[in-house]
Amino acid sequence: MTTASDEAASRATTTPTEVRQHRFVRPPGATSLLLVRHGESAPARPDARFALVDGQGDPELTEEGHGQGAKVAERLAAESIAAIYVSNLRRTSETAAPLAARIGLEPVVERDLREVHLGEWEGGLLRIRVVEGDPLARQLYLEERWDVIPGAEVSDDFARRVRDVLTAIAARHPDQTVAVFTHGAFIGRALAEATSSRPFAFGGADNGSISHLVLTPDRWVVRAFNDTAHLYPVFTSVAEALT
Repeated sequence: MTTASDEAASRATTTPTEVRQHRFVRPPGATSLLLVRHGESAPARPDARFALVDGQGDPELTEEGHGQGAKVAERLAAESIAAIYVSNLRRTSETAAPLAARIGLEPVVERDLREVHLGEWEGGLLRIRVVEGDPLARQLYLEERWDVIPGAEVSDDFARRVRDVLTAIAARHPDQTVAVFTHGAFIGRALAEATSSRPFAFGGADNGSISHLVLTPDRWVVRAFNDTAHLYPVFTSVAEALT
């Protein structure tokens, strides 16, 4: 028969003398996805729409965008990256090129990593309509739905595409880290799916930024959003960083 004193003695022998704060460790079988937004692309012009690939605008990177790609490569060169994925739009492959050359990996083109389809506002027109203050542009941000634009990708379909392609990539790379070069709305939707938050809650990822998701068979864990430490010099103060 076990007495209360026996149970107390057992606890005394198994309880550690100190317990440090927990540090996140990727669970066995999980995959780390480093979601990199492409570098800055060419400016939109009312008189010259972007060339289209599969119906979507396909601008090239600017000089600054290429520089952002080089800084991403510098940041990620020390990571144990098992694969590099890009969308079928050239701004992602151009951004990934410095890292691919540095670590000796050929990027894998995954079409479903492409940006949300903007229907009648493809080819750079979205940027122009936003700057003009088009009522439909205000409506899409108010409702947090890209499909208020005529012909745009249906929001539920976009969310499903994001979930399916990232789940498929993770399934190919258990216990590994993968660099995924993709697009702003795609990254925003991925983090919204991971957190069950508003569709546009994670909008505005900067060009060349890195967001970090850990995918397990049961859940998605957000480890970072819009990390840009590699893009800018170290700030001298918090106040300077916020200006």
